[in-house]
Amino acid sequence: MRNLTLLTDLYQLTMGQGYFSEGIHERLAVFDVFFRPNRLITYSVAAGMEQVAEYLGSLRFSKEDIAYLRGLGIFTEDYLAYLSRLRFTGDVSAVREGEIVFPYEPILTVKAPVLQAQLVETAILTLVNHQTLIASKAAKICHAAGGKVMEFGLRRAQGADAGVYGARAAIIGGCVSTSNVYAGKLFSAPVSGTMAHSWVMNFPSEKEAFRAYARSFPDDCLLLVDTYDTLKSGLPHAIEVFRELRAAGHEPKGVRLDSGDLAYLSKEARRMLDEAGFPNAAVCASGDLDETSIRSLKEQGARIDSWGVGTKLITSADMPALGGVYKLAAVYENGREIPKIKLSDTSEKITNPGEKEVYRLYDNGTGKAIADYIVRAGETVDETKPLELFHPVETWKRMTVRDFRARKLREPLVSGGKIVRESLPLSAHAAYFKEEFARFWEEYIRLDVPHIYKVDLSAELYALKRRLVEESKGERVG
Repeated sequence: MRNLTLLTDLYQLTMGQGYFSEGIHERLAVFDVFFRPNRLITYSVAAGMEQVAEYLGSLRFSKEDIAYLRGLGIFTEDYLAYLSRLRFTGDVSAVREGEIVFPYEPILTVKAPVLQAQLVETAILTLVNHQTLIASKAAKICHAAGGKVMEFGLRRAQGADAGVYGARAAIIGGCVSTSNVYAGKLFSAPVSGTMAHSWVMNFPSEKEAFRAYARSFPDDCLLLVDTYDTLKSGLPHAIEVFRELRAAGHEPKGVRLDSGDLAYLSKEARRMLDEAGFPNAAVCASGDLDETSIRSLKEQGARIDSWGVGTKLITSADMPALGGVYKLAAVYENGREIPKIKLSDTSEKITNPGEKEVYRLYDNGTGKAIADYIVRAGETVDETKPLELFHPVETWKRMTVRDFRARKLREPLVSGGKIVRESLPLSAHAAYFKEEFARFWEEYIRLDVPHIYKVDLSAELYALKRRLVEESKGERVG
């Protein structure tokens, strides 16, 4: 893990010096990471938690870091000396990688001395925001495809790290493989890929290019058939080479379409392959795809078995930023919690104060998720009694749930500065996502006008929030 300690905004360090100068730098503070809704955000898929743990575990200012900060000419020597000894000593609780999460609920909470908690804000947000964004986009694409999606985005990613960690997130969100070899090695992710048009163009003829590829990969032969003319040249030549492969005791994998009318071409490709005696040869499609175009192609009857998705996945083209935030929820003085709240003229932007826990409620009959329930730390959920839920803003919207089970969404990630959560294989995170995704009704995860999943507050947390809002106006309520 690289030392990312300076991966922060300058104002985190200047605030740190302010806390240090005021003598309150060791005061315990609680910060929540959550995101707000917009028209494109209904659910998200959490990712990046392991990278957060690695970052916090290796947090330390090197001699070179301190020398650089000294050279800025804005920090005092006693503060720089303090930073040179600094290690993260706090606690972090977080959802699992691959957890389905919703607006407003804290997906990660940092509880640490305020200087430390402030310093790590920027890095935590960039690690969680990016991977959660890409995992969420992958989930929508894979759900629309209903089948095999391969991540092909490295060359279009906004930099190497975005390509590498975007590939990781895409696997968590449902992609079966990545073209990114470095990500494959780093995360033990399945890799996939065949040839480019340049391969075909480097040979005297398309048929010779196909034959050369088949010689190199007789048991993994998937041919790109649209370099010249898909139906008049590419597919007939591919079928001829496939017959030669079969005669030599091998079976072809299939063909790839990368341009043109993919709906029409895929149907024709399927017909030609079937008539030639290759019903098991797959038709793969790529070329500027996303969940909307994939759904349209399926509605047109496209005969596509697998999908290679690049630019619009790795950049999350329709929504290039998640917008997750990191907000102060509480401080501690003499061991006593003092809840904090951020106010706004927009009710949806008023934060939920204090230390909290999040539960997901499941119907015992169907096993499907009913709602998420945010409570004050220490509150429990009694599964033996009916539970009344109400909308946190439009409080007249209420429902009572019965015969349910409650699962705590978050668990310790870092405790006392030490990583306490086991690092799992990427395949385990992907499997967890798939399992949890199946617990949600289609109405909540559909692309068009999805039903809003309920994220409600307990009566105790709602009362605290209301009291702090009133107190902020000078209208203390008893």
